[in-house]
Amino acid sequence: MKISKQQLEAAVKRQILKPQQAEELYRFLRAQPGTGPAFDFTHVLYYLGGLIAIGAMTLFMTLGWETFGGWGIFFIALLYAGTGMKLSDFFLRRDFALPAGICATFVVALTPLAVYGLQQGLGLWPDSSTYRDYHRYIQWHWLYLELATLAVGTAMVWRYKYPFLLMPIAVTLWYLSMDLAAWLAFDRIDYEIRALVSMYFGLMMTLLAFWVDIRSRESTADYAFWLYLFGVLTFWCGLSMQDSDSELAKLGYCLINLLMMGIGVVLLRRVFVVFGALGVAGYLGYLSHQVFEDSLLFPVVLSALGLLIIYLGVLWQRHEARISDQLRGSLPLTLQQLLAKR
Repeated sequence: MKISKQQLEAAVKRQILKPQQAEELYRFLRAQPGTGPAFDFTHVLYYLGGLIAIGAMTLFMTLGWETFGGWGIFFIALLYAGTGMKLSDFFLRRDFALPAGICATFVVALTPLAVYGLQQGLGLWPDSSTYRDYHRYIQWHWLYLELATLAVGTAMVWRYKYPFLLMPIAVTLWYLSMDLAAWLAFDRIDYEIRALVSMYFGLMMTLLAFWVDIRSRESTADYAFWLYLFGVLTFWCGLSMQDSDSELAKLGYCLINLLMMGIGVVLLRRVFVVFGALGVAGYLGYLSHQVFEDSLLFPVVLSALGLLIIYLGVLWQRHEARISDQLRGSLPLTLQQLLAKR
């Protein structure tokens, strides 16, 4: 059983534990192996079934559905969506929150299919592409499907308040960044424009995730996870696609990735650390293969730097509690509350 910090704080309020005991117990439990989030077999079945159903209507859609025509696709999608809504309400009334949320996510995933069928039925579809291409190619006219999906997804999150509903919203925002770049570039293969749009859009999505994280800091559910994941992914890919002959700009890229790792440590979000580490590794690879290709000292200096970082890690582990408390004390109250929840 996973014991959260909120549970220990509740024990303190009921005078079962003293505050110092709760803090020491929490640090002890965090240091134990195998204390990460666990999934039982029931949860695996829920997510497996939900992802198969969602995938059938998105990634695995076949061309055979085109024989139904636009109106046929539209009304079948509505029928499926109505079934998903009924199942969501059915499970919610019986306190099965997880399958209720997955069925609601299925409804959101059906939205682009329904909009595609509607546009086909009204004769507004601009070219010969099919819905199957929605998840394969970047094109400006997918924007209508994506905006409708965001609207439906927001309404479903407001109604059901289930974190998994943020997954199709985050994916759609990712798609939107790429298709918006294609629209701004007038469908030209202009990688510079696409990279810039992707970078700034990812930054905005990451800031949105941080705002959601702050707003939901009193909740035990993690509403910001999917937004952080695709926000950082979009930002980092756009940043890494930037091209410059300036060594200073490349050093700036490395420093931004180091900053991402620092942000990940402060916010306790691994996604920042993972992509930041990839960026730093990429920069070091560039140095070894381009700048210091013939250098004898570069591997030695890099090895020494690695050992120095390990030593800093040892020092950090010894004084982590004191330094963390001092750093958190200088942060805004809302951010302190967010970190305390973790």
